[in-house]
Amino acid sequence: MQQTKTARRLGALIQDSSAAPPASDRGITGSTGLISAIKQRITFCKARDGARIAVATVGKGQPLLRTGPWFSHVEFDAGSPVWTPWLRELSRSNIYIRYDQRGCGLSDWTVPSPSFEARLSDLEAVVDMLGLKRFALFGMSQDGALAIAYAARHPQRLSHLVLLGACASGALCRDGTAQQREEAQILEKLIRIGWGRGNPAFRQVFTTMCIPKGTQEQQRWFNDLQEIATSPEQAAAILETLHQVDVTHHAEAVRVPTLVVHARGDACVPFEEGRRLAALIPAARFVPVDSCNHVVLETEPAWVQFLSELRAFLADGRDAAACSGLTGLTRLTPSEHQVLGLLARGFDNATIAGQLGKSPKTVRNQVSSILSKLRARSRAEAVVVARDAGIGAPSV
Repeated sequence: MQQTKTARRLGALIQDSSAAPPASDRGITGSTGLISAIKQRITFCKARDGARIAVATVGKGQPLLRTGPWFSHVEFDAGSPVWTPWLRELSRSNIYIRYDQRGCGLSDWTVPSPSFEARLSDLEAVVDMLGLKRFALFGMSQDGALAIAYAARHPQRLSHLVLLGACASGALCRDGTAQQREEAQILEKLIRIGWGRGNPAFRQVFTTMCIPKGTQEQQRWFNDLQEIATSPEQAAAILETLHQVDVTHHAEAVRVPTLVVHARGDACVPFEEGRRLAALIPAARFVPVDSCNHVVLETEPAWVQFLSELRAFLADGRDAAACSGLTGLTRLTPSEHQVLGLLARGFDNATIAGQLGKSPKTVRNQVSSILSKLRARSRAEAVVVARDAGIGAPSV
């Protein structure tokens, strides 16, 4: 029923892409000449500070929303030799939703602020405009930090959280070497100097970091995207903000079923950062994939592995488990209901014990009993069942 309501809401709000400003208005020709190989719909929502955000949707099913990347162009991406497989596969069983963040693509380029908080507010505006009540959230690369912060702030709205090549701390906030910090700052300077030049030599540096095993066509397209997606100053300002973001405390507060996937040879976000992120998020599942591409390409085995893991994760617990979990609520004792309510609010065993005047051991045993009765494999799954039933939902 919720899926039907969501689809109706999306249908009422989304206009055909012909209503959006054409890519040709910004000089877009593209490496392949195919601007809209994927049939999609584009509309605009207004952020709290008035910035207009371009939103694209394709497919049918449960909503899967990707947070706005560092740079993108929802129209140009639809004909991309890099992103077309993503649009095709992620929309196979879902309404796949993307948007250009402020300062990029079809969204407003001149905006009041490129701050992380403003970008998080844009994500909230997109969700509200589409009327999404419950959905899966996908964060990739450095925009994974947005997904993490949103999940910590709005756990009741998410069914799943998927993170690929993401990290909790930006390049200038990590316990890295002085050389790594210097490299991050040099990249910002390279963008300001060479991003907008006709010669793609400067942009090729970042392309090689993202898709070192890409074909000549894929790399040429990625170079083109950098030039048309945003201005050099905007790109550098956004990257500077991302380098200084630290969502460690948000990651520790996430109470949503989470899948973390990371390529072992990722040159943009070190593999160790993915491992650290998975360790920070309670009960997160960590899946390493064998690839040196930051953006996994459809021609490599890692692509098949990622899709398999993603589909199994999104399908897991969507129907049968959720039903059995809700049925299991009727088997809980009044005392266990109390514990589940506090669990759903994000409290640990020690805090629950203190609030209810019980010993930590008693609470631990009750949590084990609750998981068993709800047929939940983790505390995070039990929290999802609780919030679906309106138990322990945070006040707003």
